[in-house]
Amino acid sequence: MDYPTTKMTAPTAKPLSGRLAVVTGSTSGIGLGIARAFAEAGANIVINGLGAPGDIERLTEDLAGLGVEISFDPANLMLAESAAKLVSNAIDRHGRIDILVNNAGIQHVAPIEEFPVEKWDAIQALNLAAAFHTIRAAIPDMKAAGFGRIINIASAHALVASPYKSAYVAAKHGVLGLTKTVALEAARDGVTCNAICPGYVWTPLVEAQIEDTARARGLDRAQVIEDVLLAAQPSKRFATVEELGALAVFLAGPFGGSINGAAIAMDGGWTAQ
Repeated sequence: MDYPTTKMTAPTAKPLSGRLAVVTGSTSGIGLGIARAFAEAGANIVINGLGAPGDIERLTEDLAGLGVEISFDPANLMLAESAAKLVSNAIDRHGRIDILVNNAGIQHVAPIEEFPVEKWDAIQALNLAAAFHTIRAAIPDMKAAGFGRIINIASAHALVASPYKSAYVAAKHGVLGLTKTVALEAARDGVTCNAICPGYVWTPLVEAQIEDTARARGLDRAQVIEDVLLAAQPSKRFATVEELGALAVFLAGPFGGSINGAAIAMDGGWTAQ
C-alpha cells in the first residue's frame, strides 16, 4: 500500500508567501504579534478585533507596509453567525482560507459561588464557541484545497487549573478538546489543527495588570512579577509575542505538516511541574 508523503524543500525567507490567514483578536497583544509574524513570512491577512477606527487604519497600513495585503473585519465573535461570517467573508473576498488562528479571548476572576453567570456565558462564547464556529466554516474549503492550518491559542490553563478562573479554565480545556477532535477528523485531508498553550506573555494588558496588582496588594513591581504573575513559571520570564509568532509561522508553514492535535506549551516550564 502506498502512503501519501509530502516532498519537502529548503526553508525560505517567506514560508507563507501567497497564503491567506485569518487571525482573530489581532488588533493587539498576542494576535497582533502573530499577524505581524505572518505578514513578515509573506501571508496576506484578515485581522479582527477591537480598536478605534483610526488605530485600526494605522495598524493595517503598518502591516501592509511589509508587502502583503491586509484587511480588517469587525466581526463580533460573541455571535455565532458573525464568527462564521468572518471566515465566509474572507473566502468570498480572497477565494481561499489557508490559515485560521483562533486567538480572541477574555478573562474574569472570581470564586465559583460568586462568578457572574453573564461572565461565564461571555467567556464560553468568545474563548470556546467562537473557535468552533470559525473552524466549522473554514474546514470545507480547507479540505477541498487539500491544505489547511488551524492554530488555536489556548493557554497553560488548557492543561492545568488555577483557583477563581472556572470559566476560563473550562473554556481553554474545551479548546484543547476541540483541537484534538478536529485534528483527527481532518488528518487525511491535508489539514492540521494544533493548540499553542502559553503561560504569561508580555503584552500591554499584562503591563497594566502589574500596576493594578501592585496597587491592590501593596507590592512593588518586582514582587508582583516574581511572586504573583510568574510564581508558577520556573523560567521566571514572560514569553514574548515574537516567540508565539515564530511558533505559529512554523506550524502554519510547510514543515509543520506532521504536527497535528498537539498542545504545545510555551510557559517557561509551568506545566512540566
